[in-house]
Amino acid sequence: MGQDVEAREFSREDRTLYRAKVRRCLDVFARMLSERDLTVDHTHVGVEIEFNLVDANGDPALKNVETLEAIADDAFQTELGLFNIEINVPPSRVEGKGLEVLELTLRDDLNAAQAKSADVGAHMLMIGILPTLQDGHLSRESLSANPRYHLLSDQILAARGEDIEIVIEGVDRLSTTADTIIPEAACTSTQLHLQVDPEDFAPMWNAAQAIAGAQVAMGANSPFLLGRQLWHETRIALFEQATDTRSEELKAQGVRPRVFFGERWITSVFDLFEENVRYFPALLPIVEDEDPLEELEAGRVPSLAELRLHNGTVYRWNRPIYDVAGGRPHLRIENRLLPAGPTVVDTMANAALFYGLVKILASSERPVWSQLSFRTAEDNLHEASRSGIEAELYWPRLGNIPARELVSTHLLPLAEVGLDQLGVDRAVRDRLLGIVESRCSTGRNGSTWLIQEFEHQTRTTPDRAEAMRVTTQRYEELMHAGEPVHTWPRHA
Repeated sequence: MGQDVEAREFSREDRTLYRAKVRRCLDVFARMLSERDLTVDHTHVGVEIEFNLVDANGDPALKNVETLEAIADDAFQTELGLFNIEINVPPSRVEGKGLEVLELTLRDDLNAAQAKSADVGAHMLMIGILPTLQDGHLSRESLSANPRYHLLSDQILAARGEDIEIVIEGVDRLSTTADTIIPEAACTSTQLHLQVDPEDFAPMWNAAQAIAGAQVAMGANSPFLLGRQLWHETRIALFEQATDTRSEELKAQGVRPRVFFGERWITSVFDLFEENVRYFPALLPIVEDEDPLEELEAGRVPSLAELRLHNGTVYRWNRPIYDVAGGRPHLRIENRLLPAGPTVVDTMANAALFYGLVKILASSERPVWSQLSFRTAEDNLHEASRSGIEAELYWPRLGNIPARELVSTHLLPLAEVGLDQLGVDRAVRDRLLGIVESRCSTGRNGSTWLIQEFEHQTRTTPDRAEAMRVTTQRYEELMHAGEPVHTWPRHA
């Protein structure tokens, strides 16, 4: 959701000044790409994970304030809903055993946080959408107290001019409305960060877009929402609708949504920031004192605060990031497609697949995106979201192919080479990609396990809400045990 902001109202003057400042930042960013060194000596990767908080019965626990006070660790932060928190894992160099270091750090941090959060009656659940959420949890009272969430909610609703409508057709049908963006809090995600050099950004971003469908098919973990079974990765549809600033008339006119796959392959990272500024009005027009041009010409590193804040309110599935660390500017791809969970090792397996594929596909002599239409890549994402690991996806030279076959036969060997090129230790590579291979061979990921477990519980528990609760409790038990989801017990 971006940086902290203070509660306030915005005037017409605020918006006029902000637009001018964002464009000034964009001009400075263009100069930085040609004049400043934004390269990285060593590739760093990072992970952010959003969690649901649940009580002993598996129901949402609206206790993120008490939980964060108990954890007392700056790596953990608030998220949109009172039943959410987020962890930001310190970045690690990817080569050698870097992914294993990231995994161990994440596991240790979560174990420590879980022990402390339990003292205030909140358990941390790593899942795409909490099955026990009910309509009553998605009200204004469930928004976190942080002013930025209330500001964002008010600005999105004001831009839309009417309540948000959520309609998702799956196994069941969901149709509901909301007068805040709190339904977005139901979407708990994993965000993978990858530092890239400016000249590599466009091919790596294009590669990330091309594999979006395969990623989601393998990692789907969100089949339920408000008691309904919908898509295997319902998060995708829910997030697209929950933050949509467009009325029906604006949709009909072709106005772009703020949850944005994009509309074309790019040739420079500048394309993405320029599109954001050109297409999307400000939601949070907050102007800082820093003059980015003065900073640049004085030899300092501009923060580009307005451009970064604006970028944080355009929800691309693969978001470009400009940031400054240790006094040095750099660029990152933030991959936002995946749900949280089911386990730490599953998360790192998803990460290994992403990093390896992006690396190798970006360096291909005949890039996959030169043979794949941009709209087809987006269609693959939505097909994978609907059908999960049993989706059929389109891939150049292969045509329509089952996702399991595409990944196991064609993409995993490429990911191996990509991780080798990144210098990843072979044993780490084989262990993590082996988990993805096992999902392909068994046809089992988080979503399929949840669906099968829920079906089992409904055979023994006639009350649907109670079956959801028992399913959630069983999931929590296995999540904390930590074995990859394809090994979890299943019912015939």
